[in-house]
Amino acid sequence: MHAHREINGNYPTGGQSPGEKEMEPPPANAAIAMYRQSPAASRLSRSLLTLPKELPAFCASTHRMLVMNPGLLNSRAGSPYYSVTHIGNLNNKRKKHAIQTWQQCSAGSVTVCPMGSGASRLYSSLAQTLVNNSTTTTPLAHHQDPQQPSQGCHSPPEHPAEPLELLRECEEALQDRPPRLLRAFICPGEGEVDREEVDNSATQRTIRVMQWNILAQALGEGMDSFVNCPLEALNWAERKYLILEEILTYRPHILCLQEVDHYYDTFQPILASLGYRGNFCPKPWSPCLDVEGNNGPDGCALFYDEARFDLVDSVNVRLCAVLIPTNQVAVVTTLRCRVTGRRLCVAVTHLKARSGWERLRSAQGSDLLRNLATLTQSPGGPSGPIGIAPDTPLLVCGDFNAVPSEDVYQRFASSPLILDSAYKRLSRDGLSEPAYTTWKIRPTGECCTTLDYIWYSREAFRVDAVLEMPTEEQIGPNRLPSYNYPSDHLSLVCDFSFKKDHMDT
Repeated sequence: MHAHREINGNYPTGGQSPGEKEMEPPPANAAIAMYRQSPAASRLSRSLLTLPKELPAFCASTHRMLVMNPGLLNSRAGSPYYSVTHIGNLNNKRKKHAIQTWQQCSAGSVTVCPMGSGASRLYSSLAQTLVNNSTTTTPLAHHQDPQQPSQGCHSPPEHPAEPLELLRECEEALQDRPPRLLRAFICPGEGEVDREEVDNSATQRTIRVMQWNILAQALGEGMDSFVNCPLEALNWAERKYLILEEILTYRPHILCLQEVDHYYDTFQPILASLGYRGNFCPKPWSPCLDVEGNNGPDGCALFYDEARFDLVDSVNVRLCAVLIPTNQVAVVTTLRCRVTGRRLCVAVTHLKARSGWERLRSAQGSDLLRNLATLTQSPGGPSGPIGIAPDTPLLVCGDFNAVPSEDVYQRFASSPLILDSAYKRLSRDGLSEPAYTTWKIRPTGECCTTLDYIWYSREAFRVDAVLEMPTEEQIGPNRLPSYNYPSDHLSLVCDFSFKKDHMDT
């Protein structure tokens, strides 16, 4: 079965807010132009842009040069598809080129061409990726039903991207920022290891999983109040490259993200070009929608490498507490591994935040466990209340917003689904979670704690390696997010493999 289903059905429907004007589609005649940074221009002004055909002509006729941010990449849902960020003088050579650019834009076509230096290639692969995929998705309206399947592009990309080339372009875009945090993989019982040197036959059977709350752009800029983080460090024009760099560096086979408010305009098209397929479930009443100039609701997204897995089933779940639907969601996807032929079920979730909501988190976690117990049983097997280990092994990733002493953590640790937390393997005794997965400073004080987890079926999977946490010195005195790390949460990355004695049914 290849399906996308929904669980728990009474949700608010999508729609425009009163007085909201429908955003017009991008013009048919457009050019993607790239501007090579001049000494006088800031690095923030280098970007992709979508230009209606009149703008290059206006630029040439007025001896002006436009440096613009793309509407498809910025953080404003209701913004135009282009926005001026810098105007400078245009010499005759560039004037001639701008006219040629405008003339090359035939009806209904999109071309990629440089503005400025003909040798400029900055962001060219990312530009083509976004252009080639930008018409394949439909953003959700505000307050959209989270159970509506995300209408992503599920066919092979027309122009597949090269991961190393995209990574190099991210590094070039970030060249004026401090280097990224360097972290090593640790093999339980063996210490630090270079995963590139592991036997190829073993790596072919390895399943790399990344769990990461990437920080919703609207929340980072508008609500979360990171007092020691300069606003410039949160600028989406660059922060998106930090997020993509982290993903491209570790190249997970399964990617579980929370606080995603740029699914349709950034992550889905770029990751689709790399061979990933994704499902997205927005929060029904996302706090992002309360931020002026937001990019729509945030939610959970689950991506998997189509070269490694076939889709069996996917379900969007709205979590309940005592049968009452809440604002938290989960994506549950069942896959079949092409290498081993075995099935696995992967879930991503984001539970209620803040202190004082421990009982709600516990209820949400219990509801997720009940759903997982039902979804992972074979057709003829038991279902309903938890009481038996699943037929399909589980990987459950999430920002649980709960420290290990909380009830919801204990419910997962003691569940009949026989789950264990992968990051405990970093500790000497194998029983303790890391000291922190998030470290930030807000007006209320400093928060350094563990809230994020990767749970796995310990009878089915073996933990081969775990990405270590950066040190306090690496993170720095201003904590997270920062100029060299894009989120207040650290990514968790684990390498799993099936145990030999586990038989898939």
